[in-house]
Amino acid sequence: MTRTRATVIGFTAVLMWALLALLTIGSAPVPPFLLNALCFGIGGVLGLAWVARRGFGVLRGVGWKVYAFGTLGLFGYHFLYFTAFRIAPAAETGLIAYLWPLFIVLLSGLLPGEQLTARHVIGALLAFAGAALIVLGSGGTGQTSALGFALAFACALTWAGYSVLSRRLGAVPTESVTVYCLATAVLSLVAHLALEDTYWPQGGLGWASVVALGLGPVGAAFFTWDIGMKKGDIQILGVASYAAPLLSTLVLVLAGITAPGWTLLLAAVLITGGAALAARPRRLPEASASAEA
Repeated sequence: MTRTRATVIGFTAVLMWALLALLTIGSAPVPPFLLNALCFGIGGVLGLAWVARRGFGVLRGVGWKVYAFGTLGLFGYHFLYFTAFRIAPAAETGLIAYLWPLFIVLLSGLLPGEQLTARHVIGALLAFAGAALIVLGSGGTGQTSALGFALAFACALTWAGYSVLSRRLGAVPTESVTVYCLATAVLSLVAHLALEDTYWPQGGLGWASVVALGLGPVGAAFFTWDIGMKKGDIQILGVASYAAPLLSTLVLVLAGITAPGWTLLLAAVLITGGAALAARPRRLPEASASAEA
């Protein structure tokens, strides 16, 4: 597989994640743990079909700590994400949740060989200004929405931490994502039976949303993203991920779920612009080194 092809494959994950908010809304009133179980079950079966082509022996060489890490990352992020969308306004929640590209940049700057710069700090301030604009501009935000915004913020931190730490697992085969999905499905089902009332999707649209989640944003996207991160151009994919908030919001507007407005547009620009500004310095040193060589 060429570097360019792997990068293109990785970018398809960003496109699929842009549909996550819309499909999550369409799956209502399925509670978060049950939704996790259904979607990751579908994604895991999809992964098994892919692994079968190479043989299941590829999974035996992966340690249990890696599987535990991947499972906790996927389970934790999606539980927080789905719960936030159940109790807070859709577009605002989605934009806050999509602060994860910025957090990836900031956390990466703390890794060995990396450092935070003034551009990182300015970018962070811009993005947080956008998040604050969403919360303050939503009007009449009650306790439920405040909790939803907090959960969306937590899920952004969770995914950023999972992504940054995943960079240390470059030798782990992408097929391992299959186990992450299946284990997350099992944990979610146990949690659902213990903590939630059962509410199934409503009608054909509800079931279609769940299936689409399992096949795309909560299924194939994790496999394609893993391929892109390990074999493609990581910097290009990192920058491309900053388009997710705008794409997600545009999808909600086109679907008629969210009305377009200047406040929402300005918040999206601040969050995306701040993330892009924070990411920019990471590429400059490499460019300078290449020029000197």
